[in-house]
Amino acid sequence: MSVKQKTKVDVLCVGAATYDLVYSVGRDPQPDEKIRASAFTGCGGGPAANAAITVCRLGLQAVFVGYLGHDIFGKAHMDELQQAGVNTSFITRGDESSALSVVMVKPDGSRSLVNYRKPETFLAAGSVDFSPIDAKVILFDGHEPYISPALAQEAKQQGITTVLDAGSIHSGTEELAGLVDYLVCSEKFGFGFTGASDEEQALEKLSSYAPNVVITLGVRGLVWKNQQGIGSMEAFPIKAIDTTGAGDVFHGALAAGLAQNKEWRAILEYASAAGALCCTKMGARLGIPFKEEVDKFLVSR
Repeated sequence: MSVKQKTKVDVLCVGAATYDLVYSVGRDPQPDEKIRASAFTGCGGGPAANAAITVCRLGLQAVFVGYLGHDIFGKAHMDELQQAGVNTSFITRGDESSALSVVMVKPDGSRSLVNYRKPETFLAAGSVDFSPIDAKVILFDGHEPYISPALAQEAKQQGITTVLDAGSIHSGTEELAGLVDYLVCSEKFGFGFTGASDEEQALEKLSSYAPNVVITLGVRGLVWKNQQGIGSMEAFPIKAIDTTGAGDVFHGALAAGLAQNKEWRAILEYASAAGALCCTKMGARLGIPFKEEVDKFLVSR
Protein backbone atom coordinates (compact mmCIF):
# COMPACT_ATOMS: atom_id res chain seq x y z
CA MET A 1 0.00 0.00 0.00
CA SER A 2 1.45 3.37 -1.03
CA VAL A 3 2.02 6.09 1.57
CA LYS A 4 0.39 9.40 0.71
CA GLN A 5 3.02 12.11 0.23
CA LYS A 6 2.77 15.00 2.68
CA THR A 7 2.42 18.64 1.69
CA LYS A 8 5.71 20.26 2.71
CA VAL A 9 5.34 23.91 3.69
CA ASP A 10 7.41 26.57 5.39
CA VAL A 11 4.59 28.14 7.42
CA LEU A 12 1.12 26.85 8.24
CA CYS A 13 -1.17 29.77 9.16
CA VAL A 14 -4.29 28.99 11.18
CA GLY A 15 -6.97 31.56 11.94
CA ALA A 16 -9.06 34.37 10.55
CA ALA A 17 -9.86 35.36 6.99
CA THR A 18 -11.98 38.49 6.67
CA TYR A 19 -12.84 40.78 3.81
CA ASP A 20 -11.94 44.41 4.55
CA LEU A 21 -13.94 47.43 3.38
CA VAL A 22 -11.46 50.27 3.88
CA TYR A 23 -12.48 53.94 3.89
CA SER A 24 -10.18 56.97 4.14
CA VAL A 25 -11.81 59.58 6.38
CA GLY A 26 -10.74 62.89 7.86
CA ARG A 27 -12.00 61.91 11.30
CA ASP A 28 -14.33 59.50 13.07
CA PRO A 29 -18.00 60.36 12.51
CA GLN A 30 -19.96 61.84 15.41
CA PRO A 31 -23.24 60.27 16.64
CA ASP A 32 -25.99 60.47 13.99
CA GLU A 33 -23.53 62.04 11.55
CA LYS A 34 -22.77 61.01 7.97
CA ILE A 35 -19.35 61.79 6.56
CA ARG A 36 -17.88 61.25 3.11
CA ALA A 37 -14.80 59.12 2.53
CA SER A 38 -12.04 60.46 0.32
CA ALA A 39 -10.99 56.99 -0.87
CA PHE A 40 -12.14 53.38 -0.70
CA THR A 41 -10.64 49.97 -1.31
CA GLY A 42 -11.84 46.41 -0.75
CA CYS A 43 -9.44 43.54 -0.12
CA GLY A 44 -8.93 40.39 1.89
CA GLY A 45 -7.73 40.59 5.46
CA GLY A 46 -7.47 38.73 8.74
CA PRO A 47 -4.27 38.13 10.74
CA ALA A 48 -3.52 34.56 9.68
CA ALA A 49 -4.61 35.08 6.06
CA ASN A 50 -2.45 38.21 5.77
CA ALA A 51 0.45 36.34 7.35
CA ALA A 52 0.12 33.53 4.78
CA ILE A 53 0.32 35.98 1.89
CA THR A 54 3.27 37.69 3.58
CA VAL A 55 5.14 34.38 3.72
CA CYS A 56 4.53 33.79 0.02
CA ARG A 57 5.53 37.32 -1.01
CA LEU A 58 8.77 36.81 0.91
CA GLY A 59 9.53 33.81 -1.29
CA LEU A 60 8.42 30.93 0.93
CA GLN A 61 5.51 28.47 0.91
CA ALA A 62 2.40 28.88 3.07
CA VAL A 63 -0.80 26.98 3.78
CA PHE A 64 -3.81 28.82 5.20
CA VAL A 65 -6.43 27.07 7.32
CA GLY A 66 -9.64 28.92 8.15
CA TYR A 67 -13.19 29.56 6.95
CA LEU A 68 -14.53 31.33 3.86
CA GLY A 69 -18.15 31.48 2.76
CA HIS A 70 -19.46 30.79 -0.72
CA ASP A 71 -20.49 34.46 -0.98
CA ILE A 72 -18.88 37.15 -3.16
CA PHE A 73 -16.49 38.13 -0.37
CA GLY A 74 -15.34 34.55 0.13
CA LYS A 75 -14.78 34.13 -3.60
CA ALA A 76 -12.81 37.38 -3.84
CA HIS A 77 -10.68 36.40 -0.86
CA MET A 78 -10.03 32.91 -2.18
CA ASP A 79 -8.91 34.39 -5.50
CA GLU A 80 -6.45 36.72 -3.71
CA LEU A 81 -4.95 33.87 -1.68
CA GLN A 82 -4.51 31.67 -4.74
CA GLN A 83 -3.04 34.48 -6.84
CA ALA A 84 -0.47 35.07 -4.08
CA GLY A 85 0.53 31.40 -4.18
CA VAL A 86 -0.99 30.35 -0.85
CA ASN A 87 -2.04 26.71 -0.63
CA THR A 88 -5.83 26.91 -0.11
CA SER A 89 -6.55 23.17 -0.13
CA PHE A 90 -7.28 23.11 3.59
CA ILE A 91 -9.73 26.06 3.72
CA THR A 92 -13.23 25.17 4.86
CA ARG A 93 -15.99 26.63 2.65
CA GLY A 94 -19.62 26.91 3.73
CA ASP A 95 -22.97 28.61 3.15
CA GLU A 96 -22.57 30.93 6.15
CA SER A 97 -21.33 34.40 5.23
CA SER A 98 -17.63 35.28 5.26
CA ALA A 99 -16.31 37.53 8.04
CA LEU A 100 -16.33 41.25 7.19
CA SER A 101 -14.46 44.26 8.57
CA VAL A 102 -15.16 47.95 8.06
CA VAL A 103 -11.97 49.98 8.48
CA MET A 104 -11.85 53.77 8.76
CA VAL A 105 -8.35 55.17 8.16
CA LYS A 106 -7.48 58.66 9.43
CA PRO A 107 -4.95 61.08 7.87
CA ASP A 108 -2.19 60.03 10.30
CA GLY A 109 -2.57 56.37 9.28
CA SER A 110 -4.34 55.27 12.47
CA ARG A 111 -7.56 53.34 12.02
CA SER A 112 -10.81 52.28 13.63
CA LEU A 113 -12.16 48.83 12.82
CA VAL A 114 -15.46 46.99 13.22
CA ASN A 115 -15.49 43.24 12.53
CA TYR A 116 -18.29 40.70 12.34
CA ARG A 117 -18.05 36.94 12.08
CA LYS A 118 -20.93 34.52 12.50
CA PRO A 119 -20.34 32.13 15.44
CA GLU A 120 -21.35 29.21 13.22
CA THR A 121 -18.24 29.69 11.08
CA PHE A 122 -15.71 28.82 13.79
CA LEU A 123 -14.26 25.43 12.85
CA ALA A 124 -15.20 22.58 15.19
CA ALA A 125 -12.55 20.59 17.05
CA GLY A 126 -11.35 17.72 14.89
CA SER A 127 -12.91 19.14 11.72
CA VAL A 128 -9.55 19.68 9.99
CA ASP A 129 -7.14 16.86 9.23
CA PHE A 130 -3.67 18.37 9.60
CA SER A 131 -1.84 15.06 9.12
CA PRO A 132 -1.09 15.65 5.40
CA ILE A 133 0.77 18.89 6.21
CA ASP A 134 4.50 18.86 7.01
CA ALA A 135 5.21 22.38 8.30
CA LYS A 136 8.42 23.94 9.62
CA VAL A 137 6.50 26.62 11.53
CA ILE A 138 2.86 26.97 12.57
CA LEU A 139 1.43 30.44 13.13
CA PHE A 140 -1.81 30.90 15.09
CA ASP A 141 -3.84 34.08 15.51
CA GLY A 142 -6.23 32.62 18.10
CA HIS A 143 -9.31 33.16 15.93
CA GLU A 144 -9.88 29.42 15.44
CA PRO A 145 -10.11 28.51 19.14
CA TYR A 146 -11.51 24.99 18.74
CA ILE A 147 -8.91 23.51 16.39
CA SER A 148 -5.79 25.40 17.47
CA PRO A 149 -4.94 24.13 21.00
CA ALA A 150 -4.79 20.47 19.99
CA LEU A 151 -2.64 21.35 16.97
CA ALA A 152 -0.29 23.41 19.16
CA GLN A 153 0.10 20.52 21.59
CA GLU A 154 0.75 18.08 18.75
CA ALA A 155 3.32 20.46 17.26
CA LYS A 156 5.13 20.62 20.60
CA GLN A 157 5.35 16.82 20.68
CA GLN A 158 6.73 16.76 17.13
CA GLY A 159 9.21 19.59 17.69
CA ILE A 160 7.51 21.96 15.23
CA THR A 161 8.08 25.65 15.97
CA THR A 162 4.89 27.52 16.89
CA VAL A 163 4.07 31.25 16.93
CA LEU A 164 1.08 33.09 18.39
CA ASP A 165 -0.05 36.42 16.98
CA ALA A 166 -1.69 37.74 20.16
CA GLY A 167 -3.21 41.00 19.01
CA SER A 168 -6.05 41.10 21.51
CA ILE A 169 -7.25 39.25 24.57
CA HIS A 170 -9.89 36.59 23.89
CA SER A 171 -10.38 32.90 24.66
CA GLY A 172 -8.24 31.77 21.73
CA THR A 173 -5.16 33.83 22.55
CA GLU A 174 -5.46 33.17 26.29
CA GLU A 175 -5.39 29.40 25.84
CA LEU A 176 -2.64 29.39 23.23
CA ALA A 177 -0.32 31.74 25.14
CA GLY A 178 1.05 28.86 27.20
CA LEU A 179 1.27 26.39 24.32
CA VAL A 180 3.53 28.14 21.80
CA ASP A 181 7.28 28.66 21.44
CA TYR A 182 7.00 32.31 20.37
CA LEU A 183 4.44 34.55 22.05
CA VAL A 184 4.43 37.67 19.87
CA CYS A 185 1.89 40.12 21.18
CA SER A 186 0.67 43.67 20.91
CA GLU A 187 1.20 46.20 23.67
CA LYS A 188 -2.53 45.96 24.40
CA PHE A 189 -2.31 42.20 24.94
CA GLY A 190 0.98 42.32 26.84
CA PHE A 191 -0.22 44.75 29.49
CA GLY A 192 -3.86 43.66 29.58
CA PHE A 193 -3.11 39.95 29.88
CA THR A 194 -0.48 40.34 32.60
CA GLY A 195 -1.69 43.42 34.46
CA ALA A 196 1.91 44.67 34.34
CA SER A 197 2.72 48.32 34.85
CA ASP A 198 5.81 48.48 32.61
CA GLU A 199 7.43 46.63 29.72
CA GLU A 200 10.05 44.83 31.80
CA GLN A 201 7.40 43.45 34.15
CA ALA A 202 5.19 42.43 31.22
CA LEU A 203 8.08 40.55 29.58
CA GLU A 204 8.88 38.79 32.84
CA LYS A 205 5.30 37.63 33.34
CA LEU A 206 4.82 36.57 29.73
CA SER A 207 8.05 34.56 29.90
CA SER A 208 6.33 32.20 32.30
CA TYR A 209 4.01 31.25 29.42
CA ALA A 210 6.44 30.99 26.49
CA PRO A 211 10.26 30.76 26.15
CA ASN A 212 10.38 33.53 23.52
CA VAL A 213 8.36 36.71 23.99
CA VAL A 214 8.03 39.82 21.83
CA ILE A 215 5.86 42.84 22.59
CA THR A 216 5.30 45.16 19.64
CA LEU A 217 4.91 48.84 20.56
CA GLY A 218 3.88 50.47 17.27
CA VAL A 219 5.96 53.57 16.49
CA ARG A 220 8.09 52.84 19.59
CA GLY A 221 9.37 49.59 18.12
CA LEU A 222 9.45 46.41 20.20
CA VAL A 223 10.90 44.68 23.25
CA TRP A 224 11.79 41.02 23.59
CA LYS A 225 12.98 38.36 26.00
CA ASN A 226 14.30 34.83 25.47
CA GLN A 227 17.29 32.64 26.37
CA GLN A 228 19.58 35.16 24.69
CA GLY A 229 18.50 37.83 27.16
CA ILE A 230 16.34 40.94 26.96
CA GLY A 231 16.43 43.51 24.20
CA SER A 232 14.63 46.19 22.27
CA MET A 233 14.48 47.49 18.71
CA GLU A 234 13.35 50.85 17.40
CA ALA A 235 10.70 51.09 14.69
CA PHE A 236 11.74 52.17 11.21
CA PRO A 237 10.70 55.78 10.56
CA ILE A 238 8.15 55.88 7.74
CA LYS A 239 5.24 58.06 6.66
CA ALA A 240 2.22 55.98 7.60
CA ILE A 241 -0.71 55.92 5.16
CA ASP A 242 -2.63 53.03 6.74
CA THR A 243 -1.42 50.97 9.71
CA THR A 244 -4.02 48.22 9.12
CA GLY A 245 -2.31 44.84 8.83
CA ALA A 246 1.15 45.97 9.92
CA GLY A 247 1.07 43.54 12.84
CA ASP A 248 -0.14 40.70 10.61
CA VAL A 249 2.76 41.29 8.23
CA PHE A 250 5.23 41.51 11.12
CA HIS A 251 4.08 38.11 12.40
CA GLY A 252 4.14 36.52 8.96
CA ALA A 253 7.66 37.79 8.29
CA LEU A 254 8.81 36.64 11.72
CA ALA A 255 7.43 33.15 11.06
CA ALA A 256 9.15 33.15 7.67
CA GLY A 257 12.45 34.08 9.32
CA LEU A 258 12.08 31.25 11.82
CA ALA A 259 11.38 28.81 8.98
CA GLN A 260 14.67 29.92 7.39
CA ASN A 261 16.60 29.57 10.68
CA LYS A 262 17.76 33.18 10.55
CA GLU A 263 19.59 34.82 13.45
CA TRP A 264 17.23 36.28 16.07
CA ARG A 265 17.95 39.98 15.66
CA ALA A 266 17.95 39.59 11.88
CA ILE A 267 14.47 38.04 12.12
CA LEU A 268 13.21 40.97 14.19
CA GLU A 269 14.75 43.53 11.87
CA TYR A 270 13.31 41.85 8.78
CA ALA A 271 9.85 41.55 10.34
CA SER A 272 9.96 45.18 11.46
CA ALA A 273 10.89 46.32 7.97
CA ALA A 274 8.08 44.31 6.39
CA GLY A 275 5.57 45.68 8.87
CA ALA A 276 6.74 49.24 8.29
CA LEU A 277 6.42 48.91 4.51
CA CYS A 278 2.85 47.65 4.93
CA CYS A 279 1.95 51.02 6.50
CA THR A 280 2.97 52.94 3.38
CA LYS A 281 0.00 51.81 1.28
CA MET A 282 -3.78 51.88 1.65
CA GLY A 283 -5.30 48.52 2.61
CA ALA A 284 -3.54 45.81 4.59
CA ARG A 285 -3.49 43.24 1.79
CA LEU A 286 -2.36 45.76 -0.81
CA GLY A 287 0.45 46.91 1.47
CA ILE A 288 2.06 43.50 2.04
CA PRO A 289 5.57 43.88 0.59
CA PHE A 290 7.50 41.49 -1.63
CA LYS A 291 10.96 40.17 -0.71
CA GLU A 292 12.68 42.53 -3.14
CA GLU A 293 10.99 45.55 -1.51
CA VAL A 294 12.04 44.51 1.99
CA ASP A 295 15.63 43.79 0.91
CA LYS A 296 15.88 47.16 -0.84
CA PHE A 297 14.40 48.95 2.15
CA LEU A 298 16.91 47.39 4.56
CA VAL A 299 19.87 48.16 2.30
CA SER A 300 18.80 51.82 2.11
CA ARG A 301 18.76 52.25 5.89
